Amino acid sequence: MASEDVKPSESAVTTIVNLAEEAKLAREGVKAPSYAILSVAKSLTAGGVAGGVSRTAVAPLERLKILLQVQNPHNIKYNGTIQGLKYIWKTEGFRGLFKGNGTNCARIIPNSAVKFFSYEQASKGILYLYQQQTGNDAQLTPLLRLGAGACAGIIAMSATYPMDMVRGRLTVQTENSPYQYRGMFHALSTVLRQEGPRALYKGWLPSVIGVVPYVGLNFAVYESLKDWLIKSKAFGLVHDNELGVTTRLACGAAAGTIGQTVAYPLDVIRRRMQMIGWKDAASIVTGEGRSKAPIEYTGMVDAFRKTVRHEGIGALYKGLVPNSVKVVPSIALAFVTYEMVKDILGVEIRISD
Repeated sequence: MASEDVKPSESAVTTIVNLAEEAKLAREGVKAPSYAILSVAKSLTAGGVAGGVSRTAVAPLERLKILLQVQNPHNIKYNGTIQGLKYIWKTEGFRGLFKGNGTNCARIIPNSAVKFFSYEQASKGILYLYQQQTGNDAQLTPLLRLGAGACAGIIAMSATYPMDMVRGRLTVQTENSPYQYRGMFHALSTVLRQEGPRALYKGWLPSVIGVVPYVGLNFAVYESLKDWLIKSKAFGLVHDNELGVTTRLACGAAAGTIGQTVAYPLDVIRRRMQMIGWKDAASIVTGEGRSKAPIEYTGMVDAFRKTVRHEGIGALYKGLVPNSVKVVPSIALAFVTYEMVKDILGVEIRISD
């Protein structure tokens, strides 16, 4: 349902991009070509590789974060990052550290591909409209980059949300869970059969709201930092109008830290809402402690209210430490890998054109 809502926006972005490209070529006296399929495929490939590499590198921290977010507050087995990783290693072994990573990569590769491609196309369209209003020499402002990043995040997240929903459940189940999902497709079919198609979009609303500060700030801060460093040539980091890999890593790290901190409470609520209706989630969320009844939320606001009332405001930041450790190298690797693969494939995309 949510993915269908996104299609008109995606179509609108594509139309704007096509008009912008044709107008640009018309000004240059060149006949506008048909849609550049090869360029699109290369951009999608670069985004997919970037997402897969970055998520696999931090998969143990990603799983620990989700386990902390939905951990039974009355039966806490670990608190810190190191303690949690040791517990997973002791109880589930090496494979336990990467549980759910296959599904995460299957989700994140198309998600990242669509996100990066959508951002570049949305940026081109927004820049064209902005230049029409202010003049041909105008450049994207941080606010416009924020809008382009938010559009890209919503499109990508909505298109792959069912995979993220089942990935969350696959990640939290253990060998002792009452019922085992055998894999992504088994989880999808089981949720559809037992809970209906709407269940695949549980937690979609806080995800959409969280996309605006998270993805939007990631792109806006990263691109703005790059532009500032290149134009000001600050700290002697620019060589031949290019930034080195280390500098781009630092820009990506700063972008990831700001985005994830602002949006984190919405991510906690999203994960908890994804457990609604899963009869075997009781042992994970409320479990063996004082209450064995599964937690039910009537919506996002109700989830916020019950979480804060029963566990305190700090519950909205459960798993923030491993997520902070994870998100900096993850986002940085994603941006740098994307640009490196794009260079290898010969993709020439200049948003400021």
